[in-house]
Amino acid sequence: MKKPDKAFGVKTAEESSGFLLWQVTTLWQRGIKRSLDSIDITHPQFVLLASLLWLSRQQESVTQIDLSNHSKIDPMTTSTVIRTLERKQLIERQEHHSDTRAKSISLTEQGIKITRQAVKIIEKFDSEFFQSLGEKTKNFNNGLLTLLNAQKEE
Repeated sequence: MKKPDKAFGVKTAEESSGFLLWQVTTLWQRGIKRSLDSIDITHPQFVLLASLLWLSRQQESVTQIDLSNHSKIDPMTTSTVIRTLERKQLIERQEHHSDTRAKSISLTEQGIKITRQAVKIIEKFDSEFFQSLGEKTKNFNNGLLTLLNAQKEE
């Protein structure tokens, strides 16, 4: 039997929360990608479209910073994805009503249609992916929220 490598603080890979999270996230993202391929949008595009639909139901206008904060996607990536969504004619930008430096972002009719379709696809995928948690789903989500809330914004 080989000696344990002292570089690791755990005896088995299954004891590493970070590695387990990596494995599950990789499988989940792979499934999300396959699910969204049929409507020709990427996962980051979906997240920003869904966030825009969600936030537009909560507030009068939505800015790029609002989307970045809500989705936890860094501002530079958010900007790049927004430009792509604008080229695809799924969103449009207008002058912000009170902040001359900001642009309000809204979904086009086609953007609303694609986003609603994508939400159904992803909710179905998530339901299937997480179904093995059963009654533990609420505790799992609470654990994720605990981790999310414990992180400091950079």
